[in-house]
Amino acid sequence: MSDASIVPEQPLVFSPGLAATIGLEEAILLQQLGSLFAHRQPRHSDGFAWLAVERDFLLRQLPFWTAVDLHRITRSLADKGVILMQSPPLHSHGELVFALNEPVPQPQQPLRAPPNAPPTPSRRGAGQLPPNWSPSEDLLQLLALNHNIPRQFALDQLEDFIFYWRERGEPSHAWENKFRQHVISSWRRQQQLEAEAFRIEHTPDLDNRWRPSRDALEIMLRSGVERDFIDEAIPEFILYWRERGTAPKELNSKFIQHIRIQWAKYTSSMTHSTEPRRISEDWQPDADVFDILRLSHIDEDFARGLLPEFIVYWRDSNQAHTSWNSKFLQHVKFHWAKQHRIEQAGHSHDEGQGSHRTGRTRDRSLADDLSDTSWAD
Repeated sequence: MSDASIVPEQPLVFSPGLAATIGLEEAILLQQLGSLFAHRQPRHSDGFAWLAVERDFLLRQLPFWTAVDLHRITRSLADKGVILMQSPPLHSHGELVFALNEPVPQPQQPLRAPPNAPPTPSRRGAGQLPPNWSPSEDLLQLLALNHNIPRQFALDQLEDFIFYWRERGEPSHAWENKFRQHVISSWRRQQQLEAEAFRIEHTPDLDNRWRPSRDALEIMLRSGVERDFIDEAIPEFILYWRERGTAPKELNSKFIQHIRIQWAKYTSSMTHSTEPRRISEDWQPDADVFDILRLSHIDEDFARGLLPEFIVYWRDSNQAHTSWNSKFLQHVKFHWAKQHRIEQAGHSHDEGQGSHRTGRTRDRSLADDLSDTSWAD
């Protein structure tokens, strides 16, 4: 039996309950970050214990993640209020400066009071919010770096924040963290309101006068869609979205998609229709027809030379067929075989009679060919 273990490394440990609360990835990273406090000396500031950890160290400890993954998960932990961050985004910075969102008492060194000084009151662990409280510059920069929140927007929330917490009269260890959460919540609420207002403001009115934009029309025409086909599809498109009650703001994109689907169905039905049709004056065989003729070693120029008389004959006959490609194939193969029979016969006659006449590609007149309709049966 091999000495190699199926568990070659120390396994990761995380709390299932915590994973169910904040997410599996977040629980794994939080457990790793929390374990660092047992091996590294934190820096105490603003009532929290801060640690700096190298991004490369985390990537070695968690090799199944990339720098972008670490940035995403640390942002998620910060947004959920689990950790605090004092460093730029981790995908572009080599170090994570963080603190667990658990206030810790700062170590206090006893100071010798000067003679005849009044006794210093003991400092409480938590206090009410002062009326002139303001956030630190570091917090304002973190809000801008980690959440793209403008400095002025954060400051605009200060008055409401102070009024709310002074009305409640509750003490707290970490007013900066509460202000951070208050600003983030206000920012997300404003973003949502602006998105909703944009959707309502930019939802176009869909009535019978609606027409696709010039850009959308050019895109469809360049794709080979006929202008009449586009115009005929507009009323159906308008009716569909009016019956749904709300029209999308991307009406032109939706219309282009609708036209492409309908045009593909239309062209497919025209190409493979089972309904007999008369041949048109500008009819042209499909490219597949010439591919088939090429496999039969029939010259394409020879086939195209027969096309005008083929169209004239069938338009004069006023008949309808389901597949003019098949008819044209029969027509070309008939004349190709007839030409080779004539050439072979002429070659044999010249050899027998000693004639100097060269073989010709056509020994009968066009009238003879048109009167011979055996190829059309």
